[in-house]
Order: sequence, then C-alpha cells, then structure tokens
Amino acid sequence: MTPSSGRCDVDTAVIVPVYRNRETVEELVARLHDALDARRISHRIVLVDDACPEGSGAMLDRLALSDDRIVVLHLETNGGQHRAVLAGLAWAASEWIVVMDADLQDSPEQTPKLLETAREDAAIVFAGRRGRYESAGRLFTSFIYRLLLPLIAGVPRDSGMFFAAPYRVAPILLAMEAPSPHIVVMLGFTGVQARSIPVHRSRRLLGESSYSGSLRLRSALAAFRTGLRLRASAKSSRVFANRPQ
Repeated sequence: MTPSSGRCDVDTAVIVPVYRNRETVEELVARLHDALDARRISHRIVLVDDACPEGSGAMLDRLALSDDRIVVLHLETNGGQHRAVLAGLAWAASEWIVVMDADLQDSPEQTPKLLETAREDAAIVFAGRRGRYESAGRLFTSFIYRLLLPLIAGVPRDSGMFFAAPYRVAPILLAMEAPSPHIVVMLGFTGVQARSIPVHRSRRLLGESSYSGSLRLRSALAAFRTGLRLRASAKSSRVFANRPQ
C-alpha cells in the first residue's frame, strides 16, 4: 500500500474504495468538496485503489497531483471493498470519518447531514437507503439480507456502506479478528451507538457494478461468518471477564 499524498490530519476523512469507477470518481470528488466546503468542514478525501485492472490508479494519481486534499492509496492486490475501507481507516487521522462508494448512487450532498447527526449523538450514522435503486430481483435479495442484519450485528436494517462515525471506531475495527471482514457488521460490535437516517439512493447511471450475483452471495456469507465470529468472541470475553480470580 503506497500513499500519493500526506497523512490525513483534518476534521473529516472521507474514505472511498475505488474499483472500476473511472467514470464517476472525478465528479464524486468535486461534489464532495462543494458539499463539505459549503459547511466549512475541513476534510481530506482518501481514495483507495483496490488494484483495479483498468488503469484507475493512474487517473487517481493525476487527481491527487492537482488537489492537495486528495490522498490515494494503492493496494498491491485486490482485496475487495471491505479490505479497501480498512486500508483507508488505517491511513486516516481525523476527528470524524465518512465511508462511501464511488459510483454516485449515494449522494455526496448528504455527507454534511450524516456528519451533523453523528456529531449530535456521538454515534455511527448510516444513510438508510430509500428508493428503487436496484432491479426488483436485487432489491428482494437485499430485503432478505437486511431482515437478518439487525439479528447478526444489532445495526439498523437499512445500514449500508455510506455512513459517518467518530474516528474512535477505526482502531476498534482494525483490531478485530475478521478473516472475511464486513464493515457494517463489524461496526455493530464496536460498542458505539448506531442509527440511520433516511437518504434517497439513485440508480447507477455510469459504469457497471462489480457486484455480480455470486459476489453478492459471497458478501452476505462473509457478513454472517463475521457476525458469528465476533459474537462468539464477545461471548468468550465476557465469560473470561466474569471468571473468579
């Protein structure tokens, strides 16, 4: 993992995993700057190149050269969205973090609203997805998954990979033993209050999703495995703590 700019030391770090997002990432960056600047939120955008084979890395470096509020991390091998986010968390150093995808289905203009709510409650605040942003088939599978999400991790059922949180969750996530990491599930085991606010999500207009049906299934299985492992670990810790000395 190699950075193309300096360490993040601002109020808010926006962490964006990038894989096959050449068509949207430049607009995403511009809109994030506009939204956060309008609220005078000092920030840096951490773009994590997840070893994309389509040359996204070179394009991200060009953006960073022209904008000192962009940090680019290049992963040597493709590890998936969740590992890319963990790499961004390991690099960032800020009071608050925002995590979002690069495909513009989530509106950058909602970022200040998430941050404001997170500050008020000192909580993790998810953008609760609203709208018909997927096909009927994909929405159905998502519905089933989200029915189970609160049972697995205790997070809101509409939680997704667009959220704001205090930075103190980062070292907790990085310390978790999760061979198949799933950020949303892991957040449910940080001990930090989690809630959601309704946010409209758009259909994908540019590029193609890297989440095929098989990858969606693998991600769901990873979520369940991670939740079960963390739940068992938490239970073991409680038993150990309550042992007679």
